[in-house]
Amino acid sequence: MRIAIFDAFSGISGDMTLGALLQVGLEADWLRALPAALGLGDVGVRIRDVVRGQIVCSKVDFDIPPQPHGRHIRAIRELVDRSVAPEHVRERANRAFAAIAAAEGEIHGLPPEKVHLHEVGAVDAILDIVGSIWGLDQLGVGRVHVGQIALGDGTVTAAHGVLPVPAPATLKLLEGQAVRPGPEGSGELVTPTGAALVRVLSEGPPPDAYVPVTSGFGAGTKDFAGRANALRIVIADTVENGGADETLTELACDIDDMSPEYLAAVADRVREAGALDVTLLAATMKRGRPGTRVEVLCRLSDARRIEDLLLVETTTIGVRQRTVRRRALPRELVRLSLLGHEIAAKLVTLPNGRRRAKPEFADVERVALATGRPLQDISRLAAAEAERYSNG
Repeated sequence: MRIAIFDAFSGISGDMTLGALLQVGLEADWLRALPAALGLGDVGVRIRDVVRGQIVCSKVDFDIPPQPHGRHIRAIRELVDRSVAPEHVRERANRAFAAIAAAEGEIHGLPPEKVHLHEVGAVDAILDIVGSIWGLDQLGVGRVHVGQIALGDGTVTAAHGVLPVPAPATLKLLEGQAVRPGPEGSGELVTPTGAALVRVLSEGPPPDAYVPVTSGFGAGTKDFAGRANALRIVIADTVENGGADETLTELACDIDDMSPEYLAAVADRVREAGALDVTLLAATMKRGRPGTRVEVLCRLSDARRIEDLLLVETTTIGVRQRTVRRRALPRELVRLSLLGHEIAAKLVTLPNGRRRAKPEFADVERVALATGRPLQDISRLAAAEAERYSNG
């Protein structure tokens, strides 16, 4: 599988990520066309090479006409959803902004929809987040790993005044990640935009072994004497034999006083919050009452937030947590052509080396509706196309 490794030895921001992606193969013309793809055609894109600590890095800047200073999460979601980005890119970008709004809301005691995102709601931050997520998709990256992150030190002046580094919401977004303070005198090295990208992209630390394919550096704005203020991204292929072991968190709670439709809605909310898997199981409660066990599989960095969601959105008064090991087969998302329509399929590599692809049902259903043909017919055609891809 093709992976990306973020080496945040001098922090991370959205523009640093875009710059590094350019050096590992993202087309500059694609990035220049990004504002128009988001309905922001009056925004210019400047790409140049700069030197940071004797290393040539790519620097990305946006020329933006007067805009509102920040937006609420609803306005940002509407902008993203109107774009021509693929659905899975829009979904992940919306998760990033939702994570920022939730973190800011928790800090300031506001519901996420009431939070006014000042810096992160600006046009350049929106372009950074959508461009980084979409750019990784353009490069065929199936998984992102993030190493230890340098946070910086001192204070930063933001819309809410002078804040310690890292800013409170930034640190909350980094919960579950490996971080370290410093270097001394560096100020803010991780922006909320960079932290949000880590939150929704990272699938844990880099693997013990991998095959580097290419690497590149994205420049930060600050230019420190004697060291490079840059983000390094390594594009690599995994070295796997039958799957990789992952350490994940399992959350569980038992409920006997909620209707099925509300439980189903909660499960959808939990999935949208970043859960890897949500299962509703029939359970027998005290006094023989029928109930439901909600089991959630998630990353440690998402566990606290999802735990809070279960406690708020369900009637449970307690959530159990434990660490579990999951063996995950190498997988990647591929694009297939079916009757003139594009569909996504999940391609996995089995322990014996064979490959298996399964079309995404939502895309199969979409093609059936678009062509007017029975769902079963389209499903069979999609399965045959996936089989050909697997064996090809």
